[in-house]
Amino acid sequence: MKSKIGITMGDPSGIGPEVIIKAFRDSTPEQRERIMVIGDKNILNRAARACDIFQPMHDSGTQGAPESLEVLHVETDGLPEKFGIVSEACGEACFRYIAKGVELTRAGKIAGIVTAPINKAALNAAGHHYDGHTGMLAHLTKSKSSFMLLAAEKLKVIHVSTHISLRDAIDRAKPKRITETIVAGWQHLRRMGYGDPRIAVAGINPHCGEGGLFGDEDDTQIAPGVAAAQAKGINVVGPIPADTAYYRTSQGQFDLIVAQYHDQGHIPIKMIAFDTAVNVSLGLPIDRCSVDHGTAFDIAGKNLANHENMNHAINYGLRLADGKNQ
Repeated sequence: MKSKIGITMGDPSGIGPEVIIKAFRDSTPEQRERIMVIGDKNILNRAARACDIFQPMHDSGTQGAPESLEVLHVETDGLPEKFGIVSEACGEACFRYIAKGVELTRAGKIAGIVTAPINKAALNAAGHHYDGHTGMLAHLTKSKSSFMLLAAEKLKVIHVSTHISLRDAIDRAKPKRITETIVAGWQHLRRMGYGDPRIAVAGINPHCGEGGLFGDEDDTQIAPGVAAAQAKGINVVGPIPADTAYYRTSQGQFDLIVAQYHDQGHIPIKMIAFDTAVNVSLGLPIDRCSVDHGTAFDIAGKNLANHENMNHAINYGLRLADGKNQ
């Protein structure tokens, strides 16, 4: 039997439980055998009722019917009785689900995790002070750094930095970090079947600084990092002006673009693939991918959440699992 993946339920008050239930309903029998949810069975049942879906469930480690959803129940006291509420208990639950997923993955019991969205305010209220999944996973796996890659059919973007200020992002874009980001993206695309990935590195200043008129960071920080990656035999160019780099990549000239900061990478991909882009964490000792949307408390529990993104995240997670030992 092929290895399983674990889906962490995310914030119990958000749309995570709903999109999980809907995505599981849409899964093939072969996929269902490879999916388990790490979360709260009671919340999942509540989401199923809200969506008017009859979804059998069984405890992890027991045998269920082919259409039954395997759930590893993780208990958390004080969860709200309704959806759409920011609470400390939900933040604690999020952390426990993810910590359990990391534990199971590192023990080899599952191949990787797919994460439903969490709420940073709830997470911090519970005393877990991370910038989100990426920082938390780096801490839980004792990793020095990690990289966020957003993957869609027409555009794939890896970020030099994500949840930091723009001022700090400019300082983060040093040659060593640029090279490490390129290498991480190249290794991932190779694993996903690209023989010789074509990578473009976006500049950080308008027109890559226009020869120093608009800043010299592209020449002094980014170009040396690109050159170091080229010396490793990687097919990479840059820096190239960001105002054309994303269009060229979406048109097939490149397989991956390196974004210098959060919004430079997120805005283009959300414009063209809001419901389909998958968030992938690289540089960790475990595989993790995720939906690329938030908890949407305003529509949670109302049967309004679109689960297409979760479908794509599950498919990507299964592809990662299948390629784990290749």
